[in-house]
Amino acid sequence: MNGQVILVILIIIGLIGRSPIISTAACVLLIVKLVHLERYLPTIERRGLELGLLFLTFSVLVPFASGRISTKDITGALTSWPGILALTGGALATYVNGKGLEMLKFDPQLVVGLVVGSIIGIVFFRGIPVGPLMAAGITAVLFKLFTFIGGRF
Repeated sequence: MNGQVILVILIIIGLIGRSPIISTAACVLLIVKLVHLERYLPTIERRGLELGLLFLTFSVLVPFASGRISTKDITGALTSWPGILALTGGALATYVNGKGLEMLKFDPQLVVGLVVGSIIGIVFFRGIPVGPLMAAGITAVLFKLFTFIGGRF
Protein backbone atom coordinates (compact mmCIF):
# COMPACT_ATOMS: atom_id res chain seq x y z
CA MET A 1 0.00 0.00 0.00
CA ASN A 2 2.93 2.35 0.71
CA GLY A 3 4.05 2.30 -2.94
CA GLN A 4 0.54 3.15 -4.11
CA VAL A 5 0.33 6.14 -1.78
CA ILE A 6 3.69 7.42 -3.04
CA LEU A 7 2.52 7.03 -6.64
CA VAL A 8 -0.69 8.98 -5.92
CA ILE A 9 1.42 11.72 -4.28
CA LEU A 10 3.64 11.78 -7.38
CA ILE A 11 0.56 12.07 -9.61
CA ILE A 12 -0.63 15.06 -7.55
CA ILE A 13 2.84 16.65 -7.60
CA GLY A 14 2.99 16.14 -11.37
CA LEU A 15 -0.43 17.74 -11.83
CA ILE A 16 0.37 20.70 -9.57
CA GLY A 17 3.78 21.15 -11.19
CA ARG A 18 2.27 20.73 -14.67
CA SER A 19 4.57 17.82 -15.44
CA PRO A 20 2.67 15.35 -17.60
CA ILE A 21 5.68 13.03 -17.74
CA ILE A 22 5.72 12.48 -13.96
CA SER A 23 1.92 12.19 -13.79
CA THR A 24 1.72 9.74 -16.69
CA ALA A 25 4.57 7.57 -15.44
CA ALA A 26 3.11 7.42 -11.94
CA CYS A 27 -0.37 6.64 -13.37
CA VAL A 28 0.94 3.79 -15.51
CA LEU A 29 2.86 2.31 -12.57
CA LEU A 30 -0.17 2.67 -10.30
CA ILE A 31 -2.29 0.82 -12.87
CA VAL A 32 0.37 -1.91 -13.06
CA LYS A 33 0.16 -2.29 -9.28
CA LEU A 34 -3.65 -2.13 -9.08
CA VAL A 35 -4.07 -4.73 -11.84
CA HIS A 36 -1.62 -6.97 -9.94
CA LEU A 37 1.05 -7.01 -12.64
CA GLU A 38 3.87 -6.35 -10.16
CA ARG A 39 5.86 -9.19 -11.70
CA TYR A 40 6.58 -6.83 -14.62
CA LEU A 41 8.02 -4.04 -12.44
CA PRO A 42 11.59 -5.44 -12.51
CA THR A 43 11.41 -5.63 -16.32
CA ILE A 44 10.08 -2.08 -16.52
CA GLU A 45 12.86 -0.94 -14.19
CA ARG A 46 15.55 -2.81 -16.12
CA ARG A 47 14.38 -1.99 -19.66
CA GLY A 48 12.48 1.27 -19.17
CA LEU A 49 15.57 3.44 -19.29
CA GLU A 50 16.75 1.71 -22.47
CA LEU A 51 13.35 2.17 -24.09
CA GLY A 52 13.21 5.82 -23.09
CA LEU A 53 16.70 6.46 -24.46
CA LEU A 54 15.76 4.63 -27.64
CA PHE A 55 12.82 6.97 -28.25
CA LEU A 56 14.93 10.00 -27.32
CA THR A 57 17.53 8.87 -29.87
CA PHE A 58 14.77 8.39 -32.46
CA SER A 59 13.67 11.99 -32.03
CA VAL A 60 17.24 13.28 -32.32
CA LEU A 61 17.98 11.24 -35.46
CA VAL A 62 14.77 12.09 -37.35
CA PRO A 63 16.38 15.09 -39.14
CA PHE A 64 19.00 12.72 -40.58
CA ALA A 65 16.40 10.19 -41.69
CA SER A 66 14.12 12.84 -43.20
CA GLY A 67 16.97 14.39 -45.18
CA ARG A 68 16.75 17.78 -43.47
CA ILE A 69 20.44 17.47 -42.55
CA SER A 70 22.85 16.90 -45.42
CA THR A 71 26.49 15.83 -45.51
CA LYS A 72 27.40 19.48 -46.12
CA ASP A 73 25.52 20.48 -42.96
CA ILE A 74 27.35 17.80 -40.96
CA THR A 75 30.76 18.88 -42.26
CA GLY A 76 29.98 22.52 -41.55
CA ALA A 77 28.74 21.74 -38.04
CA LEU A 78 31.79 19.67 -37.15
CA THR A 79 34.27 22.26 -38.40
CA SER A 80 32.67 25.31 -36.77
CA TRP A 81 33.29 26.50 -33.23
CA PRO A 82 29.80 25.50 -32.04
CA GLY A 83 30.29 22.11 -33.70
CA ILE A 84 33.66 21.57 -32.04
CA LEU A 85 32.16 22.61 -28.71
CA ALA A 86 29.31 20.14 -29.29
CA LEU A 87 31.85 17.36 -29.96
CA THR A 88 33.68 18.31 -26.78
CA GLY A 89 30.41 18.45 -24.84
CA GLY A 90 29.38 15.03 -26.09
CA ALA A 91 32.72 13.48 -25.17
CA LEU A 92 32.68 15.17 -21.75
CA ALA A 93 29.09 14.04 -21.11
CA THR A 94 29.94 10.41 -21.82
CA TYR A 95 32.98 10.65 -19.52
CA VAL A 96 30.85 12.14 -16.73
CA ASN A 97 28.21 9.42 -17.32
CA GLY A 98 30.92 6.80 -16.83
CA LYS A 99 31.93 8.38 -13.53
CA GLY A 100 28.26 8.38 -12.53
CA LEU A 101 28.00 4.67 -13.26
CA GLU A 102 31.08 4.02 -11.11
CA MET A 103 29.56 6.05 -8.28
CA LEU A 104 26.24 4.18 -8.50
CA LYS A 105 28.09 0.84 -8.34
CA PHE A 106 30.01 2.06 -5.29
CA ASP A 107 27.00 3.64 -3.52
CA PRO A 108 23.70 2.33 -4.98
CA GLN A 109 21.47 4.06 -2.38
CA LEU A 110 22.23 7.34 -4.15
CA VAL A 111 19.45 6.37 -6.58
CA VAL A 112 16.87 7.64 -4.05
CA GLY A 113 18.44 11.10 -4.03
CA LEU A 114 18.77 11.08 -7.81
CA VAL A 115 15.10 10.20 -8.26
CA VAL A 116 13.86 12.80 -5.76
CA GLY A 117 16.24 15.40 -7.22
CA SER A 118 14.99 14.59 -10.72
CA ILE A 119 11.38 15.01 -9.59
CA ILE A 120 12.26 18.38 -8.03
CA GLY A 121 14.02 19.41 -11.24
CA ILE A 122 11.06 18.36 -13.39
CA VAL A 123 8.35 19.91 -11.24
CA PHE A 124 10.00 23.14 -10.07
CA PHE A 125 12.59 23.90 -12.76
CA ARG A 126 10.76 22.52 -15.81
CA GLY A 127 13.63 20.12 -16.42
CA ILE A 128 13.55 17.01 -18.54
CA PRO A 129 14.72 13.69 -17.10
CA VAL A 130 17.24 12.33 -19.59
CA GLY A 131 18.84 9.74 -17.42
CA PRO A 132 20.06 8.80 -13.98
CA LEU A 133 23.59 8.31 -15.29
CA MET A 134 24.00 12.00 -16.06
CA ALA A 135 22.53 12.90 -12.68
CA ALA A 136 24.92 10.43 -11.04
CA GLY A 137 27.79 11.83 -13.12
CA ILE A 138 27.06 15.37 -11.99
CA THR A 139 26.82 14.05 -8.43
CA ALA A 140 30.24 12.41 -8.85
CA VAL A 141 31.73 15.68 -10.13
CA LEU A 142 30.16 17.63 -7.24
CA PHE A 143 31.42 15.00 -4.79
CA LYS A 144 34.97 15.33 -6.12
CA LEU A 145 34.70 19.13 -6.00
CA PHE A 146 33.44 19.19 -2.42
CA THR A 147 36.06 16.63 -1.38
CA PHE A 148 38.78 18.77 -2.99
CA ILE A 149 37.52 21.99 -1.37
CA GLY A 150 36.90 20.28 1.97
CA GLY A 151 40.39 18.81 1.95
CA ARG A 152 41.96 22.23 1.53
CA PHE A 153 40.47 23.66 4.73
